[in-house]
Amino acid sequence: MAENPCNEDPELSDRFPAGPLFVPVRPGPSGCVTRVFRTPLGERTAVGFTSEDRLIATLGAGQAWIRLAEPALRALAEPLGFTTVTVDPQFTARSPRPVNPVVPAFALRVG
Repeated sequence: MAENPCNEDPELSDRFPAGPLFVPVRPGPSGCVTRVFRTPLGERTAVGFTSEDRLIATLGAGQAWIRLAEPALRALAEPLGFTTVTVDPQFTARSPRPVNPVVPAFALRVG
């Protein structure tokens, strides 16, 4: 890889392939389906982890996974319209859930 004269992080596309990754999956109609995530800017990305421990730390012990090479993960994402792969993301947000309205105690009428 070329030396980075500005001491900045290289672009994601400039990094070497990550090798076999632990890729989160979910059940699908024909077996496992890779999960698609969003970057902080809202763009779709495939996600892979360099170790099972990192996947568990980020997504929890119940997350199913498969092993895929980084180029294979990109190839799976391409027909969906993106080729970005994020390796070892550290932060995730839970999916939105319906919120039950809370009724303040003073609003309840007795009797």
